Amino acid sequence: MKIKSLFLGTLILFCFACKPSGTSKKFTVNTKLTAFSHQTKLDTFKIELKGSTSKEMSLHFTIITHNGIEIYKDELKANELLKNFIKSADIKDEAKKVKFLEDEANYFFAEEHFLVPAVLTTEIADKNVPDKAFYEELKKSQLNGFSYRLSKDLNIYLAWSAIDKKVKVYYKCC
Repeated sequence: MKIKSLFLGTLILFCFACKPSGTSKKFTVNTKLTAFSHQTKLDTFKIELKGSTSKEMSLHFTIITHNGIEIYKDELKANELLKNFIKSADIKDEAKKVKFLEDEANYFFAEEHFLVPAVLTTEIADKNVPDKAFYEELKKSQLNGFSYRLSKDLNIYLAWSAIDKKVKVYYKCC
Protein backbone atom coordinates (compact mmCIF):
# COMPACT_ATOMS: atom_id res chain seq x y z
CA MET A 1 0.00 0.00 0.00
CA LYS A 2 2.86 2.37 0.84
CA ILE A 3 4.39 1.74 -2.59
CA LYS A 4 1.09 2.61 -4.32
CA SER A 5 0.79 5.82 -2.26
CA LEU A 6 4.39 6.75 -2.95
CA PHE A 7 3.94 6.03 -6.66
CA LEU A 8 0.71 8.05 -6.80
CA GLY A 9 2.31 10.98 -4.95
CA THR A 10 5.31 10.95 -7.27
CA LEU A 11 3.03 10.81 -10.29
CA ILE A 12 1.02 13.83 -9.06
CA LEU A 13 4.19 15.83 -8.39
CA PHE A 14 5.55 14.91 -11.80
CA CYS A 15 2.32 16.04 -13.49
CA PHE A 16 2.41 19.43 -11.73
CA ALA A 17 6.11 19.86 -12.50
CA CYS A 18 5.52 19.17 -16.19
CA LYS A 19 2.44 21.36 -16.47
CA PRO A 20 3.14 24.24 -18.85
CA SER A 21 3.38 27.63 -17.23
CA GLY A 22 1.28 30.63 -18.22
CA THR A 23 4.09 31.83 -20.49
CA SER A 24 3.55 29.13 -23.10
CA LYS A 25 3.66 30.40 -26.66
CA LYS A 26 0.81 30.09 -29.10
CA PHE A 27 1.63 29.18 -32.70
CA THR A 28 -0.49 29.20 -35.81
CA VAL A 29 1.18 27.72 -38.88
CA ASN A 30 -0.14 27.68 -42.43
CA THR A 31 1.68 26.39 -45.51
CA LYS A 32 0.96 26.33 -49.20
CA LEU A 33 2.79 24.69 -52.09
CA THR A 34 2.85 26.65 -55.32
CA ALA A 35 5.00 27.31 -58.38
CA PHE A 36 6.97 30.49 -57.74
CA SER A 37 10.72 30.37 -58.43
CA HIS A 38 10.20 27.81 -61.19
CA GLN A 39 7.42 27.33 -63.74
CA THR A 40 6.51 23.80 -62.65
CA LYS A 41 8.31 22.91 -59.41
CA LEU A 42 6.51 23.77 -56.19
CA ASP A 43 7.92 26.07 -53.52
CA THR A 44 6.69 26.13 -49.92
CA PHE A 45 5.08 29.28 -48.57
CA LYS A 46 4.87 29.29 -44.79
CA ILE A 47 3.31 31.74 -42.34
CA GLU A 48 3.69 31.37 -38.58
CA LEU A 49 1.95 33.46 -35.96
CA LYS A 50 4.15 33.31 -32.88
CA GLY A 51 3.54 34.61 -29.38
CA SER A 52 0.88 34.38 -26.71
CA THR A 53 -0.26 38.00 -26.44
CA SER A 54 -0.88 40.59 -29.13
CA LYS A 55 1.97 42.75 -27.80
CA GLU A 56 4.55 40.03 -28.38
CA MET A 57 3.06 38.32 -31.43
CA SER A 58 4.55 38.45 -34.89
CA LEU A 59 3.92 36.86 -38.27
CA HIS A 60 6.93 35.05 -39.74
CA PHE A 61 6.66 34.58 -43.50
CA THR A 62 9.09 32.41 -45.47
CA ILE A 63 9.36 31.01 -48.97
CA ILE A 64 11.43 27.85 -49.45
CA THR A 65 12.28 26.50 -52.90
CA HIS A 66 11.43 23.03 -54.12
CA ASN A 67 15.00 21.97 -53.22
CA GLY A 68 14.89 23.35 -49.66
CA ILE A 69 16.59 26.75 -49.98
CA GLU A 70 15.02 29.68 -48.12
CA ILE A 71 14.65 32.51 -50.65
CA TYR A 72 12.49 34.97 -48.71
CA LYS A 73 11.88 35.84 -45.09
CA ASP A 74 9.87 38.64 -43.49
CA GLU A 75 8.71 39.25 -39.94
CA LEU A 76 5.62 41.36 -39.43
CA LYS A 77 5.28 42.67 -35.89
CA ALA A 78 1.74 42.38 -34.53
CA ASN A 79 1.90 45.87 -33.05
CA GLU A 80 2.57 47.34 -36.49
CA LEU A 81 -0.24 45.37 -38.11
CA LEU A 82 -2.66 46.30 -35.35
CA LYS A 83 -1.64 49.95 -35.50
CA ASN A 84 -2.43 49.99 -39.22
CA PHE A 85 -5.87 48.41 -38.80
CA ILE A 86 -7.05 49.39 -35.32
CA LYS A 87 -8.79 52.61 -36.43
CA SER A 88 -10.91 50.85 -39.03
CA ALA A 89 -11.79 47.72 -37.08
CA ASP A 90 -13.33 46.94 -33.73
CA ILE A 91 -10.23 45.41 -32.15
CA LYS A 92 -9.93 47.13 -28.80
CA ASP A 93 -9.63 44.21 -26.37
CA GLU A 94 -6.95 41.51 -26.25
CA ALA A 95 -9.18 38.65 -27.45
CA LYS A 96 -10.23 40.62 -30.54
CA LYS A 97 -6.64 41.59 -31.27
CA VAL A 98 -5.48 37.97 -31.12
CA LYS A 99 -8.45 36.87 -33.26
CA PHE A 100 -7.58 39.57 -35.82
CA LEU A 101 -3.98 38.33 -35.99
CA GLU A 102 -5.11 34.71 -36.38
CA ASP A 103 -7.45 35.81 -39.17
CA GLU A 104 -4.57 37.66 -40.86
CA ALA A 105 -2.44 34.49 -40.72
CA ASN A 106 -5.30 32.51 -42.28
CA TYR A 107 -5.98 35.19 -44.92
CA PHE A 108 -2.30 35.36 -45.88
CA PHE A 109 -2.62 32.48 -48.34
CA ALA A 110 -5.98 33.35 -49.86
CA GLU A 111 -6.06 32.45 -53.56
CA GLU A 112 -6.23 36.13 -54.57
CA HIS A 113 -2.67 36.61 -53.26
CA PHE A 114 -1.18 34.10 -55.70
CA LEU A 115 -0.78 35.88 -59.02
CA VAL A 116 -0.47 33.71 -62.13
CA PRO A 117 1.57 35.14 -63.80
CA ALA A 118 2.93 38.01 -61.72
CA VAL A 119 2.75 40.45 -64.64
CA LEU A 120 0.71 40.08 -67.81
CA THR A 121 2.46 40.88 -71.06
CA THR A 122 -0.07 43.65 -71.72
CA GLU A 123 0.48 45.46 -68.39
CA ILE A 124 2.40 48.72 -68.26
CA ALA A 125 4.59 49.75 -65.33
CA ASP A 126 3.27 52.70 -63.32
CA LYS A 127 4.52 54.84 -60.41
CA ASN A 128 4.07 51.90 -57.99
CA VAL A 129 6.73 49.80 -59.75
CA PRO A 130 10.05 50.22 -57.90
CA ASP A 131 12.18 48.42 -60.53
CA LYS A 132 11.02 48.77 -64.13
CA ALA A 133 13.69 46.40 -65.49
CA PHE A 134 12.52 43.66 -63.11
CA TYR A 135 8.92 44.34 -64.15
CA GLU A 136 9.91 43.79 -67.78
CA GLU A 137 11.80 40.63 -66.81
CA LEU A 138 8.60 39.27 -65.24
CA LYS A 139 6.63 40.01 -68.41
CA LYS A 140 9.06 37.79 -70.33
CA SER A 141 9.59 35.04 -67.73
CA GLN A 142 5.88 34.76 -66.87
CA LEU A 143 6.81 33.55 -63.38
CA ASN A 144 4.14 33.78 -60.72
CA GLY A 145 3.83 36.47 -58.09
CA PHE A 146 2.56 36.77 -54.56
CA SER A 147 1.09 39.70 -52.66
CA TYR A 148 0.54 40.37 -48.98
CA ARG A 149 -0.69 43.34 -47.04
CA LEU A 150 1.18 45.38 -44.50
CA SER A 151 -1.78 47.66 -43.81
CA LYS A 152 -5.17 48.35 -45.25
CA ASP A 153 -3.48 50.78 -47.66
CA LEU A 154 -0.25 48.96 -48.57
CA ASN A 155 0.31 45.66 -50.36
CA ILE A 156 3.68 44.22 -51.31
CA TYR A 157 3.98 42.21 -54.53
CA LEU A 158 6.84 39.71 -54.80
CA ALA A 159 8.26 37.55 -57.55
CA TRP A 160 11.39 35.56 -58.30
CA SER A 161 14.06 37.20 -60.43
CA ALA A 162 15.75 34.52 -62.53
CA ILE A 163 18.41 37.07 -63.48
CA ASP A 164 19.28 38.16 -59.91
CA LYS A 165 18.47 34.75 -58.36
CA LYS A 166 16.40 36.24 -55.54
CA VAL A 167 12.92 37.34 -54.58
CA LYS A 168 12.27 40.98 -55.32
CA VAL A 169 9.44 43.43 -54.85
CA TYR A 170 7.89 44.34 -58.18
CA TYR A 171 4.95 46.43 -57.01
CA LYS A 172 3.93 48.41 -53.89
CA CYS A 173 0.50 49.79 -53.73
CA CYS A 174 -2.84 50.24 -52.07
